Amino acid sequence: MHPCTGMVSSKKKSAYQKEKGNMKETVRFEMMLLELSVIFINLPISKIDKEITNGLRRITKFLKFDRGTLHQISKSGQRTRTTHSWAIDGIDPAPEYAIENYFPWITDFIRNRQKIFQFNSLDEIPVKAKKDRETLEQAGVKSHITIPLVVGDTFVGAFTLATVQSERVISDKIVQRMQLASNILANALIRKQSEIKLQKAFNEIKTLKDQLEAEQTYLREEIKLEYNFDNIIGNSDALKYVLAKVEQVAPTDTTVLVLGETGTGKDLIARSIHEASGRKNKPLIKVDCTSLPANLIESELFGHEKGAFTGAHARKIGKFELANSGTIFLDEIGEMPLELQSKLLRVLQEGNFERIGGTKLITIDVRIIAATNRPLEEEAEKGRFRQDLWYRLNVFPITAPPLRERLEDVPVLVNWFVNKFSKKLGRKLEKIPDAVLEVLQNSSWPGNIRELENVIERAVINSPGSILQLADWNVVNPKITKQLSVRKSLSDVQRQHIRQVLQDVNWKIEGQKGAAAILDLKPSTLRDRMNKLGIKRP
Repeated sequence: MHPCTGMVSSKKKSAYQKEKGNMKETVRFEMMLLELSVIFINLPISKIDKEITNGLRRITKFLKFDRGTLHQISKSGQRTRTTHSWAIDGIDPAPEYAIENYFPWITDFIRNRQKIFQFNSLDEIPVKAKKDRETLEQAGVKSHITIPLVVGDTFVGAFTLATVQSERVISDKIVQRMQLASNILANALIRKQSEIKLQKAFNEIKTLKDQLEAEQTYLREEIKLEYNFDNIIGNSDALKYVLAKVEQVAPTDTTVLVLGETGTGKDLIARSIHEASGRKNKPLIKVDCTSLPANLIESELFGHEKGAFTGAHARKIGKFELANSGTIFLDEIGEMPLELQSKLLRVLQEGNFERIGGTKLITIDVRIIAATNRPLEEEAEKGRFRQDLWYRLNVFPITAPPLRERLEDVPVLVNWFVNKFSKKLGRKLEKIPDAVLEVLQNSSWPGNIRELENVIERAVINSPGSILQLADWNVVNPKITKQLSVRKSLSDVQRQHIRQVLQDVNWKIEGQKGAAAILDLKPSTLRDRMNKLGIKRP
């Protein structure tokens, strides 16, 4: 045998063995990629990041590199930042950075050409990639491969492998299969991104749906106020002054505090401010602080998440969220518990809050109108109302005058109420005797306009013909009315009637069978009237 023949045969055998080894490595690599691909199918979004890092680990270890890193392009499309990295023991994972800042030439190459960039040693890096080489030298990188992440024709990031301990040479077939690996990782990233967007959109739709449902419920149950700006009846100087203040403040977003006794029409003033403002086409949400239990008022105002407390079976949208872009009217704010006033103060100062049991900060744009029949300044001085909240609320105070200070408005109010209840009850009242008006105009009206309204409704019900009669004071004959000492007669009758009702219910004021409900009054109104009439429980 010729000596050279054996040598050639040996070279062929060696090349064959090498090729066979490369094929085996390629097949094993492809099997691993297949496993990774299967893992990502139907993988929950919460586990995608973990499995991407795990995939980096498997690929990096299989190819005997020291570190594998994934970079994802930003939403703006301007920067590509590190999102996932894995490294062998003793080697630090890649920090978060924008690869454009350190590898401008390589980034431009893979981004624009969408081709793999590889070097087995630093000597293979092009001269024009000077900054890239300097960065790699400082990092101690010896071999490197960067694969573009492409979905369709869109560049979404990059996948890099690097060695820092020794140079690494991988076969061309493996390099070709690296594009398949990058496709698997790229699709996983895109899927995660898409599902996050979808989930976000779903949550926004659900939030909007919940808000609309809550608004509809509120509109059906609570927002049905009987009056609007046109229902503020009267021509007295006291009322004209109030309306001038309303006209002055309405176009602004300034916080308004409406002061006045119970029954003076503070809710009408709040409504008129809203209707004359730029928010008139947005919700006006009313919250009666006296009607809400202390343990529920926070939930009513700010809402709660499902499971926040016992009985919280679903998320609840609070009144402040319902009022977003509109106006919230906090009636009888002086009754709000002290512990809740601090949260309200935060809303006034910062315009945000959290639902009970929630962690998400909710930002709102709400105009606040508050009302009270209590002297808040005195309450603040005595420590029964937060002084800092009082200062925040008392930006633009408006005082609703009591009816006794605008008695000249009584006739027009009486006429308005008579027409209202005549239509409602199907009566035809054509005459209001002067003597009746005289009785009404000479009353002190401790319950103010609300009391007058109740009196007129009962009068309409009890008037058998076309002439209004005041059944409460047995005014049947106008001639008799003129002979009455009106103030004394009215007070005496009121005192006697209220005392009798209280005695009948064993002095119970609140509740369905309480005196307030029977008299068709708010409990606070009844207590005020009892104080003014000197009615005390024996």
